[in-house]
Amino acid sequence: MRSRKNELHYNLMVLPGILILILFSIVPIYYAAMAFENFKPARGVAGSEWIGLENFTYMFQLPDSRQIFFNTIFLAVLKIIANLIVPLVFALLLNELRQRFMRRTIQTIVYLPHFLSWVLLATIFFDLFSLDGIANKFIGLFGIDPVLFYASNKWFPAIIVATDVWKEFGFNAIVYLAALTGINPVLYEAASIDGASRFRQLWHVTLPGVRTTIVLLATLALGNVMNANFDQIFNMYNPLVYQSSDIIDTYVYRVGLNDLQYSLATAVGLLKSVVSFILVVVSYVMASRFANYRIF
Repeated sequence: MRSRKNELHYNLMVLPGILILILFSIVPIYYAAMAFENFKPARGVAGSEWIGLENFTYMFQLPDSRQIFFNTIFLAVLKIIANLIVPLVFALLLNELRQRFMRRTIQTIVYLPHFLSWVLLATIFFDLFSLDGIANKFIGLFGIDPVLFYASNKWFPAIIVATDVWKEFGFNAIVYLAALTGINPVLYEAASIDGASRFRQLWHVTLPGVRTTIVLLATLALGNVMNANFDQIFNMYNPLVYQSSDIIDTYVYRVGLNDLQYSLATAVGLLKSVVSFILVVVSYVMASRFANYRIF
């Protein structure tokens, strides 16, 4: 049996991560009390007036609150659905390639955007969808008038979802590709002997082989319903599209840091955290029930 002394170096390796977790995740819980106070920076959390649920009541009375929650859930759900379907289709198509070099090359190319910052990508996409960008020049070939994509509440959500999928589908496909490698090749050979076409093999062998993975990822994605990717939207949106793209995280940022309404911003963020925690618990319960996935 390994002694505690021999495990000391492992504990020291984990220590920095534990300290970061305490500093940025545990300590800030104390400041969640601002959601129930009329917080004054000069008085601090302990000295500010306690007002109970007034901030939450005021939050739901704001004309923008319903739109913000709707935008968050709407964009997050669209991203979850698209980021489940597109990587799956890509993995299935890539798995059908018989040339290993070509398959690895394509996988590497589509994998790279995951590592690019949204600060960089936001600038690139702004140039692509600007009034004189490539997108407007392309649709101009068909006689369509230029579109102000970044000023349109109709088009901007589609751009948000499409660019997020483009950035992440190669990375998300890794899980499906790993699941595909676990399918027994004998099943394909048996299906081929029985006269099954490539499509029939895909439908009756490949998809059932990754069904558990699909269910697992779908249930775990439920915990992200309240997260619509702050980094992406903050770097891409503008006041003209607040109606369709302003989410909880961006609203908290503006209200808390720009307008200095610390208590209101904390109340909004705390409500989102509570709902997200409930959804995470529900998602892991469903994953345990339907996909036999457990973390404990």
